[in-house]
Amino acid sequence: MDIILYVLVVVLIKTESCESFSRCLIGCSCIDDRHGRSLICMEEGAFGAIPENLPENLTKIRIEKSHFTEIPRGAFSKTPAVENLWLNFNDITVINSKGLEGLGNLTELRLQGNKLRSVPWTAFEDTPTLKILDLKHNQLDVLPEHALKFLPGLTYLDLSFNRLTVISKEVFQNWPLYQKMQKYTEGREATASRPNVVLALHDNAWLCDCRLKGLVEFIMSLSPPIILMNSYLTCSGPDFRTGKFFHEIEIQACTKPVVSTPKANMTLHQGSNVTLHCYAKARPDPAVWWTYGLKIIRGFHESQERVSDDTIRSLLVIPSLSAADRGVYTCTAVNFIGNSSVNVFLDVHSADGAVSSRIPGIPASSGGADQNVFIDIRIAKQTVRGISIEWFAALEHPSETWFVIHFGRADDKKEMTYIGPGIHSYSISDLMPATKYEICVTLKNQIPRPGQCIVFVTGSDITEMEQREKLIHIVVIVLAMVLAVPIGMYACTTDTRFPCFEIIMETWKRRQRESSLPGMERERQGTFDSLQAASDEELVNKDFNDDRKGKEFVAKM
Repeated sequence: MDIILYVLVVVLIKTESCESFSRCLIGCSCIDDRHGRSLICMEEGAFGAIPENLPENLTKIRIEKSHFTEIPRGAFSKTPAVENLWLNFNDITVINSKGLEGLGNLTELRLQGNKLRSVPWTAFEDTPTLKILDLKHNQLDVLPEHALKFLPGLTYLDLSFNRLTVISKEVFQNWPLYQKMQKYTEGREATASRPNVVLALHDNAWLCDCRLKGLVEFIMSLSPPIILMNSYLTCSGPDFRTGKFFHEIEIQACTKPVVSTPKANMTLHQGSNVTLHCYAKARPDPAVWWTYGLKIIRGFHESQERVSDDTIRSLLVIPSLSAADRGVYTCTAVNFIGNSSVNVFLDVHSADGAVSSRIPGIPASSGGADQNVFIDIRIAKQTVRGISIEWFAALEHPSETWFVIHFGRADDKKEMTYIGPGIHSYSISDLMPATKYEICVTLKNQIPRPGQCIVFVTGSDITEMEQREKLIHIVVIVLAMVLAVPIGMYACTTDTRFPCFEIIMETWKRRQRESSLPGMERERQGTFDSLQAASDEELVNKDFNDDRKGKEFVAKM
């Protein structure tokens, strides 16, 4: 009888061992030792995701080279005994904020060689006993101030070979273990049991400007028991500090930009070349640009050069000055603390030696030659909420001539947009319904003149998209045509798309000869006001049919 019982016990033990062995995942190996049971999966591309059927009695999991991209919520919640979790050399880009849920016994987490750009640091609330965290060879570029707050027992942190550029010293000052180390240093607690802490920060893209001042000071103050794995941290920028060690540089506090110029007023002859200068002193380096009439200048050559550690000189080159180049040029510098700007007023001698009497900041009136420049403007396209205009200009030097778009509500101040040479179209969106607008095209620094503007009214905003588009379309076309053509001329139909351009040209010449007749502008404006007095619903009926599109809108002024 005793022999039979012995045999049964042996059979049961072997059966249980076989079942345990059979539960190891395909492509992996399971090892039992004095530390518990380990799962090791090293086969290339073995899993596309973390397996859901992990054995429950594991104390160590090592899954590498499987190329899964995510640690989802509760991925290891069925293996609460795990103490060591190695997920190196996969393609992990996302860790769910509850991805470590259930790992209350975890002491070691290694995520080397993945593609993490950020980490949900609150996820470590579920791993209160974590001591080792390896994140090297990832793509981390941000380390928030609260990052280490949830790692009170951490004694090894490896952030090397990432993309960190700027982090504050508060990241480590908020670390509970660092705070505990400070108490040891101050002698408040016994030092016999204090642990050593290893920190790896080397081979990151450290930007050694004023924003890194706190971290550099923190690193230089470290001493055992906090040990840097590599104490020779190097700068990757700015350029004049690239390759220097932290202990070789002295970083000053951040400051708001201060912009200055050696010459605030300049007068030159037409045809001259001129270079405008401004100096921007700031920490960190500011973004610097030039504007003319509130618009960023893109047509001229602008360059920057470093004068000192905290000063940049910006140069704006204006070749072959013309009368249109006179005006106020503004150099602006901005960093995260604030901004500053300085104005440079440029005046230009005319060909006969006369100097412009223009007051800085006010557009110059055009000369006699400019008065004869012809600009024909038309609405080329309409959408539900916008229009596109095109214009034709008879110019001596079309490759050098800048235009200005003046746009706004008809009874309000106009916003100016500068258009470079060779461009003859402009689009406007987000128009308000039932609103009177005016848009003009002039040469640079000219004041809009009659014939260079179109005044139009947008229709009422109704619910059906098709009806709304039809309403705005017809009102804009009719009023644009009525106000754009010369006196005595009839508007074209919407379907003809302005086939009478030649007639407009001929009539414009006639209008030039008749421009001295009194009361013309009053008649044009009065005609529009009489149209505007009516409601938009009266201008265009909602029941306007498509079969009427071919009919002419006759509007004689």
